[in-house]
Amino acid sequence: MTTDDASAPTPSTPTRERAIRSYVLRAGRMGTGQQRALSELGPRFVLPYQDTPLDPSAVFGRQAPLVLEIGFGMGDATAQIAAKLPDHDFIGVEVHTPGVGALLKRIGEQELTNLRIVQHDAVPVLEHMVAPASLAGVHVFFPDPWHKKKHNKRRLIQSPFVAKLVTRLAPGGYLHCATDWQPYAEQMLEVLSAEPALCNTAEGYAPRPDYRPLTKFEARGLRLGHGVWDLVFRKR
Repeated sequence: MTTDDASAPTPSTPTRERAIRSYVLRAGRMGTGQQRALSELGPRFVLPYQDTPLDPSAVFGRQAPLVLEIGFGMGDATAQIAAKLPDHDFIGVEVHTPGVGALLKRIGEQELTNLRIVQHDAVPVLEHMVAPASLAGVHVFFPDPWHKKKHNKRRLIQSPFVAKLVTRLAPGGYLHCATDWQPYAEQMLEVLSAEPALCNTAEGYAPRPDYRPLTKFEARGLRLGHGVWDLVFRKR
């Protein structure tokens, strides 16, 4: 189920042009563990949205390579990566409350200290909360593929967004995208290859880096013969 951006216009309500979103607000149930994690761990690990750049050293209490993940879903892979790379700090951006609660639960269970969450649209987060040249990496794993052609414009990986994203990467920083929808993989490859500030680390698609774990959904798809495409580009 989707949530509309605005109510239907009435004679007293002027019609407004709606902004294109790269996500859909979906209804989801919160388990008791997720609800408890939100109330108990949210104040510590969920960063409020702000319109000024974050100071990562103040947030994490240290200086370390910073990685931004856009759209972490239920957060299983996010938590695994943060646990595997304790010398990196991670900020995950997600709009869906059940996913935020699920990741907070994993943070508590695994005692992760190098991970924070922002529950907000990724575009303004990138524009306002992330300082230029401050990121060592960006992860975009299995974003909504928007299968219908008329909805392709809603896909996150588009030239204007990538151009903005590149300004937030430090020189040598990487952008890692993954998708299980081949038409979107082809678009990603075309868009990223056309960005002059990026260079591909592979001839076309990249092998899955060791740090990205297989999700249960992905493993099932691979058993059924479905493809998964990783793309890893670096800033020149």
